[in-house]
Amino acid sequence: MSQDPPSTSALFTQVDISAGAQVSRPRDSGDAEQTGLLRNILAAQDRQNELLEELVNQLSAAQRQRNLELGQWKQANPELARSCRVAAEALSKVQVEFLDGMTKEIKENGDVLLDGEFMLNEFVDRYGPRLAHLNGVLQMLAQLGSAPNLTTNS
Repeated sequence: MSQDPPSTSALFTQVDISAGAQVSRPRDSGDAEQTGLLRNILAAQDRQNELLEELVNQLSAAQRQRNLELGQWKQANPELARSCRVAAEALSKVQVEFLDGMTKEIKENGDVLLDGEFMLNEFVDRYGPRLAHLNGVLQMLAQLGSAPNLTTNS
């Protein structure tokens, strides 16, 4: 790998550093364009931040409203809320057993599930809907039976 050394004229340039020689470079239109672009980016980021703040406010307002309504429902139906909590605890145990059986079957038949699309479809058909419905019911019971919020944020 032999390369010719670069010429010294390409490496060194002459710079005048005398006190009277100040070279002022005229502002390019490129500098003005870059400044304009940076200002546009900053304005876009400011607008994006404003929109994000509005979104957070909307989501938190909806969540506060939902929590308020849920708290009112629990106060109006305290016995039903307790029953939901007990049902959620019992159904949680059922869910654990269901998941345990499902994972055992996956462990025992993992190779078959990988190799055959028919077997995978059968597995999904057998476990998928039940798991989805079980999760939905459990989530609803857990929310309705959860302990009421003692603090309200306004």
